Amino acid sequence: MQTADKCNQDQLQQCKQKAGCCIDSAKDTLFALSKDIWSCAELAYEEKQSHDILVRFFTETEKGWSVESHYKLDTAFRATWGPTGGNAGGDTLNIGFLCEYDALPGIGHACGHNLIAEVGAAAAVGMKGALEPLVDPPVRVTVTVIGTPAEEEGGGKIDLIEAGGFEGLDLVFMAHPSQEDAAYLPDMAEDDVTVKYYGKASHAAAYPWEGINALDAAVLAYNNLSVLRQQLKPDWRLHGIIKHGGVKPNIIPAFSELVFYLRTPKRRDLPFLREKAEQCFRSAAMATGCRVELQYGPHEYHNILLNKTLTRLYEENGKALGIEFTTDEQVLNTPSAYVRIQLVSLGIE
Repeated sequence: MQTADKCNQDQLQQCKQKAGCCIDSAKDTLFALSKDIWSCAELAYEEKQSHDILVRFFTETEKGWSVESHYKLDTAFRATWGPTGGNAGGDTLNIGFLCEYDALPGIGHACGHNLIAEVGAAAAVGMKGALEPLVDPPVRVTVTVIGTPAEEEGGGKIDLIEAGGFEGLDLVFMAHPSQEDAAYLPDMAEDDVTVKYYGKASHAAAYPWEGINALDAAVLAYNNLSVLRQQLKPDWRLHGIIKHGGVKPNIIPAFSELVFYLRTPKRRDLPFLREKAEQCFRSAAMATGCRVELQYGPHEYHNILLNKTLTRLYEENGKALGIEFTTDEQVLNTPSAYVRIQLVSLGIE
């Protein structure tokens, strides 16, 4: 038994080394992929060039992949390799890697989604390279890469889940750039809301009494929410902007618009925060005489589900490669909002 265990451990170590060698061999093309996506920063659902860059990578640069462009969504894709090993009629372990590639308005890839695309592609290349030379793997394995657009806005992963894009996957890996190395960071449940106030325009100097000031409503709402923070739980978050506040100082604004994100560590608390925020929005309309319209985003984001086994294995293998994981408790225990993969973590078990 000890000899067999030693043999299995040696084979596992050889697979890890082979994966690393394959990634190292592809480092120049992977860097070029990341740089190309960085250079053509595209917003959510508009990532046509980024989609094509990744499709070309898996069809032309890397060989052996079966690629579906425009997979379920116009700017999503899926690349698969395998299955290999095991019994042809037996169960297949389908391992997924995600690539993100949408950018932020005005500041491009400040969130590093070009790096997420590079890391997802690299991990898949490494996994394929480790499995290819195995003579008779005990488990039948498929490697799948899914390009998931619209992380910054719209909820592309949720669109893919609803369209069946994650069916058949057993586990999914994704990495996100950060200031610290961590195997896991808690991610919050979230609702996005757009608030629009409708008033009445009038000349601000000549006939101000004829107007209904929609900007006043927006300012009141913003201040209401700022005051509300004192009564919120320490790990609840709400933050936003006044997106539209008028067109000219001498015209009382007939329209204003705010966009706010509401976040709680657990999804069950989100309705309570939403109710409190709505009271702030509606009271501002009542005080100014404006009409208010609330539009929630197409999807609600759940909190992420921790997989302790994968977290432990990631950290063990990362340390073996020289990664120094943060031990800062504030970093590890403070809910973040880096990545919207929450429903994927809940849907793939």
